[in-house]
Amino acid sequence: MPIKERPWLGVAVITASLFMFVTTELMPVGLLTPMSRSLSVSVGVAGLMVTLYGISAGLGVPFIVAWTRRVNRRLLLTALLAVLAVGNLVTAAAPGFVPVLATRLVMGFANGVFWAIGVSMAIRLVPSRHAGRAAAIALSGISIAAVAGIPLGALLEDLTNWRGTFLIWSALSAVVCVAVAVVIPSLPSDNAVAVREVFALPLRNPALRRAVYAVTLYVLGHFAAYTFIRPFAEQHAAVTPAFISALLVAYGIGGAAGNFVAGHTVARNPRASFALAVAGLAASMLLLLAIGHTRTGLVAGVLLWGVSFGAANLCQVNLMLAAAPDTFEAAMSINTLGYNTSIALGALFGGLFADALGVNAAVWFGVALTSASLLVTLGARRRAVDLAGGVRLDDDEPAPVP
Repeated sequence: MPIKERPWLGVAVITASLFMFVTTELMPVGLLTPMSRSLSVSVGVAGLMVTLYGISAGLGVPFIVAWTRRVNRRLLLTALLAVLAVGNLVTAAAPGFVPVLATRLVMGFANGVFWAIGVSMAIRLVPSRHAGRAAAIALSGISIAAVAGIPLGALLEDLTNWRGTFLIWSALSAVVCVAVAVVIPSLPSDNAVAVREVFALPLRNPALRRAVYAVTLYVLGHFAAYTFIRPFAEQHAAVTPAFISALLVAYGIGGAAGNFVAGHTVARNPRASFALAVAGLAASMLLLLAIGHTRTGLVAGVLLWGVSFGAANLCQVNLMLAAAPDTFEAAMSINTLGYNTSIALGALFGGLFADALGVNAAVWFGVALTSASLLVTLGARRRAVDLAGGVRLDDDEPAPVP
């Protein structure tokens, strides 16, 4: 059957690709304790596996997307997935911590580029009247991967070991790479822009600029705390590896639920949906600090955390799409720069707090940053209300997603 008659199969392949990339990025979070022990480094130092990955994914993406603006997106995506498959294979066989870091640094560049082009590709695969649905499906792939990848990695590690987990993920990445080459049609680049124009976008677009601020803060806070959720649970509640796997699965279920709920609210009010999700993140961390010394408290806090992060992750990309629909790849480049750099810095600062003051300090740091994100979001909303009396539309309020 020709691809023109099955565009949704192409969207499904894009969603699977998103799942593979985001899960690879977050995999070390669920494996932090066994990997640090096996590679003979502290838990805080092991967090650099997330830090360096995020740095390369964030800092490189605006340049690489702009430099490849004339490259067919199917060819580019196939190459990115090939890098992912080889990188996971090398990680599985790496003899020490330094080779693992170097490999993940290279993989991060591929990850960042895919975050910028993936949703745009999904939209182009379907008729324009279905663009909103295609975007929602692709974005749900990002959110579900972000919340399901960590428990999946922990489950595979429990069944095999951390090296076996990356080996399995290498094989799965190769399968998705082949699927992209076979299923996705030719997609010449159509809205990428030069590097200088990418960096000028937030200066010209206040809605995009404020969304980037809010996203940067909540991602910093989330990963500063959540990177160390396994050590937190082990130290406070003396849980077993099997319980950790179950706990992270509960987080994934909560994330899927949050993604589903946000999918029904974000189109009507993206800013309010995002603010509620970020408030839930701060509340879940406070709940964990208050009652996380019991297994019931751990489950309650982590469930709320998953619901909130699943919702926030969907809402923030919809804010980007609404703020810059005509230059979405470029806007997503800026988003990816802020998001992935925040993953890196969040894991780094969280590691410093964890090593110096204990894992509780990393969670408190997360509370402070997610609260700051909420204040930025509410402040932007108040400004929009203050300016709403005029005849013009306020540039702080994004247009509805198509």
